[in-house]
Amino acid sequence: MLTKNSSNYSIMNKRILTLGLASFLSVGCFAQVKPLIPNKDAMRFSKAINKDNAYKHLSVLASDAYEGRETGKKGAWMAADYIRDYFKSLGLKGPVDGSYFQKIDLVSYALSENMLTINGQPKVAYKDFVIASNAVGLKGFTFSSDDLIFAGYGVSNDSYNDYNGIDVAGKIVMIFVNGDPTKTLDPNDRRAMMMARSRKINYLAQNKAKAVILIDPALDNLSEERKAAYLSGQMVMKSKETVERMEKMNPFTSISISTATADEILKVGSTSVSAVQNKIADTKQPASQTINVAISASAMKKETPLRCENVLGFLEGSDPKLKKEVLVLTGHYDHIGITPEAPGADKINNGADDDGSGTTGVLLMAKAFTDAKKAGKGPKRSILFMTVVGEEKGLWGSDWYSEHPVFPIENTIADLNTDMIGRIGEKYLGKPDSANYIYSVGSKMLSSELGRLSEQVNATYTKMILDYKYDDPKDTQRIYYRSDHYNFAKLGIPIIFYYDGMLEQDYHQPGDEVSKINFPLLAKRAQLTYYTAWELANGAKRPAVDLDGKGNPKK
Repeated sequence: MLTKNSSNYSIMNKRILTLGLASFLSVGCFAQVKPLIPNKDAMRFSKAINKDNAYKHLSVLASDAYEGRETGKKGAWMAADYIRDYFKSLGLKGPVDGSYFQKIDLVSYALSENMLTINGQPKVAYKDFVIASNAVGLKGFTFSSDDLIFAGYGVSNDSYNDYNGIDVAGKIVMIFVNGDPTKTLDPNDRRAMMMARSRKINYLAQNKAKAVILIDPALDNLSEERKAAYLSGQMVMKSKETVERMEKMNPFTSISISTATADEILKVGSTSVSAVQNKIADTKQPASQTINVAISASAMKKETPLRCENVLGFLEGSDPKLKKEVLVLTGHYDHIGITPEAPGADKINNGADDDGSGTTGVLLMAKAFTDAKKAGKGPKRSILFMTVVGEEKGLWGSDWYSEHPVFPIENTIADLNTDMIGRIGEKYLGKPDSANYIYSVGSKMLSSELGRLSEQVNATYTKMILDYKYDDPKDTQRIYYRSDHYNFAKLGIPIIFYYDGMLEQDYHQPGDEVSKINFPLLAKRAQLTYYTAWELANGAKRPAVDLDGKGNPKK
């Protein structure tokens, strides 16, 4: 699941519920719903969805060998190959001109050359300085100046202002990347540190500085892993929207330098990094100054295509009239890869729960439905099993499919999305029902029939707690918008997003390991998805879109 609330999509104004009604609807009780007549065939083939089969897949996909499955890198390619081979072994068809891969136009923009000189002396890239490719516009940059402004910590607030009396417009400004003399930041809180850094850079960009030079002690002993991360470049999915946005962008240029390089510059101003830090700490006053040093820098970008694909397996429906209608079952197989700066020896973000568990659920359902078809009990409608890539980068894979659908959008009846279904979230830890719940997200946003069917299926087969917490319009985490189902919902396709609520422990950390997965619970949640899919694929009618996307009746 995405690291933070996505800003790439418009915010939908969800229905307003009274506090009492919201509380009542937060948990669905299966006892209040009239069950369906159990389908013996559905129950028979559900046996393929079990904890042992789940472990078989997830122990491979979330192993260290897959290196955290980062989009555009080796581990993701290995995962894509594994899923393709499994789909093929089941007898699913490759629906993309005979292929199981839907290619995504992914490129990397890396620096083909970069340069920094101080008083005419060239500095060494990835030793004395670093220019990140995402801090350079598509056309690159070049600048030179006979002086720069040193502005301490780059802090500007009511009690302390490094820019007091200073006009930064058109200037090169040098600041400490970390630190704030007005507050103490936890260096282990990477989110807080990044937000503080962004505020400093945004201030300079908004005040029309030419560029910022960041004094970053992390460069003093740059590891080979971190150097490789800089050299790997900036990944970009070249959708129409992205290309148009990048062509208009002119990112504010930032250059990071080592402490030694900063000392070389500050020496001209008769000070040093340690001296100015001590002075600010002692006086509680800024120590900003203009330094008359000749500085020049430039960087150019090079575009390199990267391998990237959604993996699709197609099961054709058995009913001549209904098989043109398609149910989509999704889960994202990518994760965030390797984090060189992660504390401890383990640097691999295995992504067992996020979203190895959901991907595993899709594979288990593919097995159950293909078993049914081989026994002459295949679904009436067609099913597209789709594991998507790039979710962690910004819902890339599902966004690409929404712009380049393999099957007509008007024939797509629903999307059931499994993203994190293998663990127990904080709300349920230690409770009697801890291993018998799932967050059901979005089932009642576009189709009252789909929401009702979901509850009937659960009351008939799995009898889990359906928690609707994240359908609340007051949800500050905006979970409804943060996984691949949303790229179907925005097209008016009914969705259900199944999610365990596990944002508290090991989320996007190396600790998201296979050893922490509750496999019986993963299998049960996948069975709920499967039974819902069975009813959708075999029902007399597709679920009507009778709600406006906010849970209100259509006008």
